[in-house]
Amino acid sequence: MNEIDLNRVDLNLLVVFESLMETRSVTLTAERIGRTQSAVSHSLGRLREQLDDPVLVRVGGKMHPSPFAETIIEDVRPILRSIRRVIAPRNLFDPGQSDRVFRIAMPTLTKVIAEVSARVEAEAPRVKIEWLPAHHDVYPALTEGLIDLAHLGGQPRLPDGLDQQIMEPFSWVTFARQGHPAATDWGIDAWRKYPHVMVNVTRSQQNPFPATPSSDAGGRRVSAMIGDSAGVASLLANSDFLATFPAVLLAWDMEAHGLIAMKPPVDLGQVLVRFFWSSRLANDAGGIWIRSIVIEAYRRLQAKAEAKLAEPRLLQPSRRPA
Repeated sequence: MNEIDLNRVDLNLLVVFESLMETRSVTLTAERIGRTQSAVSHSLGRLREQLDDPVLVRVGGKMHPSPFAETIIEDVRPILRSIRRVIAPRNLFDPGQSDRVFRIAMPTLTKVIAEVSARVEAEAPRVKIEWLPAHHDVYPALTEGLIDLAHLGGQPRLPDGLDQQIMEPFSWVTFARQGHPAATDWGIDAWRKYPHVMVNVTRSQQNPFPATPSSDAGGRRVSAMIGDSAGVASLLANSDFLATFPAVLLAWDMEAHGLIAMKPPVDLGQVLVRFFWSSRLANDAGGIWIRSIVIEAYRRLQAKAEAKLAEPRLLQPSRRPA
């Protein structure tokens, strides 16, 4: 493949390409970027010529992307995000006018996501948030500015180039379905007898705590490991699994899914919980804005969840480990 002469490349074509991939419509793209339909069609023609690819093809009244277009859009989006960040006026961010896309990597805390989304919609109706799983590439992605904010528990030392805010420690709660046989005599024997489900936060980090805490003689039996917490409540409601998580994860899903909350019959240590972001972009006005919204919502909802599932409201173990 011959090297492309960047002097001949019009970066505005990438803006048109990104919009076409989102709208799948020349008309909607023209309205979005303030161009005429003929101008957008001309830009699409130039894209096809420069990329030597059909890019998008009309089929049955709708435009469909080529396999090559589907592949390169994942590279184009971060390029455009970086360019927009570079050319934006420093320390100037108007939520009401911004159409920025923020990318946040964290567990699926549905209540937090709902409240953050509601506030962002009220203050910045054109802003979008991509909620991402906290995958194994989260640290380099933050450093490179591909992710704006991440939330993870655990003890690993942060790489250089990241700032953090440590949150209040949380309480561990064991969740199960109503009518679960473990609840009839909840204690260490039931803890060991029934299967547990665990979430793998990243490839190298498991959640919520080591499979065999030092205080748990014999250990629990983890028989299922899943990649995301989004479906845990439904899974518990339809099985005999037990799951032990921070209260904030499932406190608001208990009633809808018919779950009960129990105090773990083993002593589980505290886990360092924090939000972190790129040090290089720490003074970015938009980043400061979204961080303040997310962290404030998390802190407030975590406190509410702790009160909602305070120890007197939990099913207590009938026996303690020796």
